[in-house]
Amino acid sequence: MTDDVPSEPSEPTGRIVLLTTSHRVAPGVLSWPAWRTLHAADRVLCADPGHAQLPYLREAGVEVALESPDAQALIEECAGGRTVVVLLSGEGDRRLTDGLSRFAGSGRVAVPDLELLPGSYDLPGARLLDLVQVMDRVRRECPWTSEQTHEGLVKYAIEEAYELVEAIEDGDREELREELGDVLLQVVFHARIAEEGGPGEEDEPFSIDDVAGALVEKLIHRHPHVFGDATAQTPEDVNAHWQRTKQVEKRRESVTDGIPVGQPALALAAKLAGRVRAGGMAVELPRGEGVGYELLELAARAEAAGTDPETALRAAARVYRDAIRGAEGVGE
Repeated sequence: MTDDVPSEPSEPTGRIVLLTTSHRVAPGVLSWPAWRTLHAADRVLCADPGHAQLPYLREAGVEVALESPDAQALIEECAGGRTVVVLLSGEGDRRLTDGLSRFAGSGRVAVPDLELLPGSYDLPGARLLDLVQVMDRVRRECPWTSEQTHEGLVKYAIEEAYELVEAIEDGDREELREELGDVLLQVVFHARIAEEGGPGEEDEPFSIDDVAGALVEKLIHRHPHVFGDATAQTPEDVNAHWQRTKQVEKRRESVTDGIPVGQPALALAAKLAGRVRAGGMAVELPRGEGVGYELLELAARAEAAGTDPETALRAAARVYRDAIRGAEGVGE
C-alpha cells in the first residue's frame, strides 16, 4: 500500500463581483457592502464611460478602468485570488454574463466565485418615476398623444373607470392589475398635459408632483387619528371626521355640494341619502308617483343598511345576463 501524496493546492480562482445600481436612486448613494467591496477590489471595470456613478466613485478614491472584457479575460484577471468588480450599466451586460455561465457549465475551467451585488435598491413606487419619464417622451414624440387635451380624454377616463369596476366584479387579478394601470395612465396623462398650462393666463401649469403633493397633504390633514392626536374607534368615526373636514376645506354651503349629479342615478340617490344621514339632518324623502320615487326610497334604504345600491343592482343584472345567455344556449 502506497502512502497518499498530498496534492499541491490549486491556485485561488479569485472573485468576480457584478455590481448593479438603480438609475432611480441618486448617483453616489450606494450601500455600505458596495462601497466596502469597491474599495477592497483589486480592479474595478466599467464598459460605459458615461455611467452616472463614475464621478462619485473617482471622488471617493476608487480607480475605475474603462474596459469591456469578455468572460475569459475577466476570469484571467482574477488569477491568483484577485477580486474584480464590474460596474454594470442599467441594461446589464448579457454578453459577459452569458459567457461566464458557459464557462461555469463546461466544467473545464475553474471559474472564480461569482457574486451579484446590488449597490442600490429601488424604493416602493420607484417605477412611477419611469412612468413619468415615459409619459413625458410619448407626449413629446407621439403624433396622437401630443395633440390630446383634457377635454378629449374625458371619454377614456370614464371607460377605464368602468373597466376597472368590471375587473373587480369579475375577481380577475390579472385584469385588475392591468385596469389599475390604465386608470393610472389617465392621471399621469392629464398631469403631463397640465404642465403645459392653457390658452389663458389664468391656466397655471402644474405637474404630477403637484398632484401627488396635494394628495399627500389632503390625506394627512384628513387622517388626524393617524398623523395627529385625534382618535377614531370605528369606520363611522373616520367618515364623520372626513366629511366635517371636507366641509371646512371647501367652505360648502350645503351637504350636497361636491356630489356630481352626472353619476349613475342609484349612486347619486345613495350619496345624497348618505350625506343627509351623516349630517344628522331630518329631511324626508320626497313622495310622488312613479318608479323613480320608489327607486329613490330603495336606494336610501340600502345606503342606511350599508349596501351600495349601484353595486347590488349591477350584481343582480350580471346574474340576469348569465340567465339570458343560458336560455340562449350561449356559453361563457
